[in-house]
Amino acid sequence: MSVELPLVSICIPTFNGARYVEEAIRSAFAQTYPNLEMVISDDGSVDDTLAIVERLRPECPMPMVILHHEAAGIGANWNHCLRHATGTYVKFLFQDDLITPDCIERMVKMAVQDPDVGLVYCRRHIIHDPGNPAHTAWVRRFGAVHLSWGRLAVSEGIMDGKAYLRDPNLLMHPRNKIGEPTAVLLHRRVFDREGLFDERLKQMLDYFHWYKVMRHFKVAFVDAELASFRLHDDQATSRNNRAASLPEYAMLPGLYLRHFFWQVAPTVRWALLKQGTKAGRLLVRTGLIQ
Repeated sequence: MSVELPLVSICIPTFNGARYVEEAIRSAFAQTYPNLEMVISDDGSVDDTLAIVERLRPECPMPMVILHHEAAGIGANWNHCLRHATGTYVKFLFQDDLITPDCIERMVKMAVQDPDVGLVYCRRHIIHDPGNPAHTAWVRRFGAVHLSWGRLAVSEGIMDGKAYLRDPNLLMHPRNKIGEPTAVLLHRRVFDREGLFDERLKQMLDYFHWYKVMRHFKVAFVDAELASFRLHDDQATSRNNRAASLPEYAMLPGLYLRHFFWQVAPTVRWALLKQGTKAGRLLVRTGLIQ
């Protein structure tokens, strides 16, 4: 591959990730794509995360920036990475996850086919304990999220992002039909256009941003498992526990109403009016509309 290819920033936000962070970083070291930089932003870890990162620094085959700051939260740490990334494309890699050696090469190859592509995503492999019922339940619900659209038949290639927003299943389970950031490549322009991640959010921090990107950019899909998402017990329980996510889910209709109202399907628009406005919620409670 030519050195003329665009620079890709591998962004690794960390927090107490000593158990798996070396595996994640080494999967980045193994990339076949030649034009890379690495930005590691640590959110105040109190374990050996930073010591492991520093030990690996001499082996890093690309420019490497290591940032350490007081704990500020998930979204702030992601955004801290982005502020120090200089690449044309951004590839997040979370501290527990892995990417295949050809992950970035294949994603960039897809992205550069169309200058309007803002987001590229792929299928994910889920690293989990098959003997753990919570894990297997999570995989059944969230393992193949790209198949959860209604009328949209996702296949390898490039599609107008608005086609995703117009799908009638947009608000239906699972809410995140793209995947975690480890499974996504983003063009730098999307942050210039849409801003950084919304730091108020945790559970829906990623996919709310994916849907914002879809308003103005094309979306590309690589039909291969190029990313591995590692499932932990706390993820398997909290992501299945609606009560833990209720404050954010209560915000969701209003956010969608504000950002996507004119791009979504008529049925979704009606649902947003009912759920995202005081008048709509009142009419539902009184039984005047269903």
